[in-house]
Amino acid sequence: MKELVCIVCPRGCRLQVDEEKDWAVTGNACPRGAVYGKEELTAPTRVVTTTAAVEGAVHSRCPVKTSAPIPKALVRQAVASLDGLVLQAPVKLGQVVLADVCGCGVDFVACREMPRLEK
Repeated sequence: MKELVCIVCPRGCRLQVDEEKDWAVTGNACPRGAVYGKEELTAPTRVVTTTAAVEGAVHSRCPVKTSAPIPKALVRQAVASLDGLVLQAPVKLGQVVLADVCGCGVDFVACREMPRLEK
C-alpha cells in the first residue's frame, strides 16, 4: 500500500493506492484523484518549467514550459536539451521554442512575451 497526497486540486486528499488490488485508490474526494493515484505510481508525468537564454530583449532569460506533461524519467534530459539554445527577440507568448522534446511529441513553449530591445 502506497500513500500519496493528491495534487490535482487544492484539497490535497491523502490517497492510499493498493498495488496488489489492481491499483485500487481510496481516500480521494473526486474521480480525478483516483486517476492521479494510479498514474503517479504506474507512469508518472510532469510539466517541466524552466528558462531559456534570449538575446536582444530586456531580460536575458525567457520562462518556458512543456506544452503537456512528459514522462518523469525524461525531465533531466528535457531540461538539458535547452542547453546551448539561445532565442532571438522578439519572442511571442506560446511560441514553440523547441519542438518534440526528447522525441515524446511535446514542445517547449514560451511563457512570456519578450519584445526586442530598442537601441
